[in-house]
Amino acid sequence: MQGLEVGTRLRYRLTLASGMLECLGFAGVVFGFASLVFVLKEDGYFSHLCVSVPGTNGTKTTTDCTMQDEQFSLVFTVASFLNNFMTLINGYLFDRFGTMVTRLLAISLYTTGTILVAFSSAAYSELLYPALSCIAVGGILLLLTNMQVGNLFSSHRSTIITLYNGAFDSSSAVFLIIKVLHEQGISLRSSLLVLSSCSVIHLLRTFLLMPKTHIPYPLPQHFTYGLNCRKANTYNVEQFERMKDGGVIASQESPAEPKDQAQAQDSENVASFRSCVLSWFFLWQLLWLSIMQLRHYLFIGTLNPMLNRLAENDPDLVSQYTNAFAITQLFGVLCAPWNGLLMDRHKGKPLAPGETALEADLRSSSLSLLLTSVQCLLFSLCASFPLLPLQYITFVLQVINRSFLYGGNAAFISIAFPACHFGKLYGLLMALSAIISLLQYPCFALVKGALHGDPFLVDAALSLLSLLVFIHPLYVFIHCRKVARQREDNTQSDNNGSKMAEAEF
Repeated sequence: MQGLEVGTRLRYRLTLASGMLECLGFAGVVFGFASLVFVLKEDGYFSHLCVSVPGTNGTKTTTDCTMQDEQFSLVFTVASFLNNFMTLINGYLFDRFGTMVTRLLAISLYTTGTILVAFSSAAYSELLYPALSCIAVGGILLLLTNMQVGNLFSSHRSTIITLYNGAFDSSSAVFLIIKVLHEQGISLRSSLLVLSSCSVIHLLRTFLLMPKTHIPYPLPQHFTYGLNCRKANTYNVEQFERMKDGGVIASQESPAEPKDQAQAQDSENVASFRSCVLSWFFLWQLLWLSIMQLRHYLFIGTLNPMLNRLAENDPDLVSQYTNAFAITQLFGVLCAPWNGLLMDRHKGKPLAPGETALEADLRSSSLSLLLTSVQCLLFSLCASFPLLPLQYITFVLQVINRSFLYGGNAAFISIAFPACHFGKLYGLLMALSAIISLLQYPCFALVKGALHGDPFLVDAALSLLSLLVFIHPLYVFIHCRKVARQREDNTQSDNNGSKMAEAEF
């Protein structure tokens, strides 16, 4: 038995480490789009949309590539929209069919996308639309299946979820590596074919280090998965699946004990998916995520034209700042765990009298939500000022806030709602926020059109809109205070009742 426990712990750690590498090297590469755009422009993608503008008063002719920038912005808008919107369907697939089916779909989409980019060219620039979309959807699916790994380490669950989301953010630096290799003479096609061939690694991990269905929470004793796992241990997964459907689980060897009956009753009392969606927690979380996500998407999608404008079309300066932005993305994996540690800071400490673990988790999450909201406001304000050197600070705030945003979003869903609805709720939340993120393209068109390339008014409006995100942490804080007050009142009433009973006796 001791050897089995050692082997199980080793498998858990291998799953954790390999999942980290998968998220870091592949899952979120599409958000390194600013680096990829630099390569695509050099290779002539959408270059037919650039027009020559004759100079006035003897000045030299200039090239206007506004339409080219709009196409690249639209490619990113479509990819980022599908990255979130398809999570609704993907979340259902994950909850319904399990990890293996979901990962096989993710690997297929990801491989298709990388191959399409590899074999695209300036003459077939439109291939970027399906290619980037497949990479985005495949990547978010890989992240979705990996976040359950936190269930293997219950005392560090939120930390691991945020760590994986941070690795997802940092993987955007992969396109920086491709950009640097391109400057050294290695073609975009070669780089993408190498990226595509790595799908073999994803397949091996799917069969060897991931479960066929799900990793349950709380984790059953001696739970294992992958090839050569024992029949008794795979039963734990099947048992968990029946519990998710609200079925009563009874022991096959002996009648149910009172503790087992209580657990079965709890499984029947799990909140319905509909009640979760209609809750205030879900509504404010949607508002909180959507506003900040729109701010980030607009910033990433318009980074290249913004840098060109501030650097007065100096390609060396634009390349320098593009590299700086991509390098800062690498630090997302270091920033995100701090949010998880913030949310897990109460683990291992004794609960207040009558306090449940859920109440403690919610109370701990309110500070994380508030800190993320403050970061977003500071990031938005810095991004609003048209000063090129200031963008270094903007890049730092952006990566910190983005790491806190997505990791905190996933962790909050896992805390505030039943685990059996995680995939569906996460998917629905991302899908609805994706619809709101479509506003980035009208904002970009407004800047290029009526505002004549000056985004200050749009940035200022988004900064004001960012003030609304403070509603969510305030609501969670008030909710926790209200629950704590009710608990204290109930405890006091019980004590008074006991004293009266003793007096009468």
